[in-house]
Amino acid sequence: MQRLNDGYSSISKMASQLINQKSVNRNTSTDSKDSFEEILNSTQKNSAESLKFSKHANERLADRNINLSAEQMERLENGTTKAREKGIQESLVMVDDLAFIVNVKNNTVITAMNDKTDSIFTNIDGAVIS
Repeated sequence: MQRLNDGYSSISKMASQLINQKSVNRNTSTDSKDSFEEILNSTQKNSAESLKFSKHANERLADRNINLSAEQMERLENGTTKAREKGIQESLVMVDDLAFIVNVKNNTVITAMNDKTDSIFTNIDGAVIS
């Protein structure tokens, strides 16, 4: 019998080898997919953990000269986590004399204030004093 290129003795053996290579490639791509999913989930988890500030909240912080310490920021994040655990969607989170309205689902601070006079909070379904 005459040998074909690449050492295959028949077309069926060559076809079999190609099918096996495709199978290996599929398994490799599945591993890559799993790896991609793990990376994506990890990235989403990390971004979900860090609290974001809306443009409006950043403007209020600047207008009202509110500077958060690292400890206050941690307490704000912890308060948001507690609100999430209780199923609150729009929360008032109090940290010292500062009040923050937080959209818990989006992990975003909507507004911030430090005035205690005539403070009225609307459109919230829970409050956390942290």
